[in-house]
Amino acid sequence: MSDFKYEIIEELGVLSENAKGWRKELNRISWNGAAPKYDIRDWSPDHEKMGKGVTLTDEELAKLKEII
Repeated sequence: MSDFKYEIIEELGVLSENAKGWRKELNRISWNGAAPKYDIRDWSPDHEKMGKGVTLTDEELAKLKEII
């Protein structure tokens, strides 16, 4: 598996938290130095580990908001 880098640019909110402290969060994240995107995924309390998630562009987030 190749290495990748991420930087949480803005923590927007916590959607839920489980008994082990992992939280499903909505953040803006820059992946490998690219422009930040909206990201929904589970994170460990220290943000060192992450689960699978979904990353959305500004346009995709706007469309999702429209659909909801």
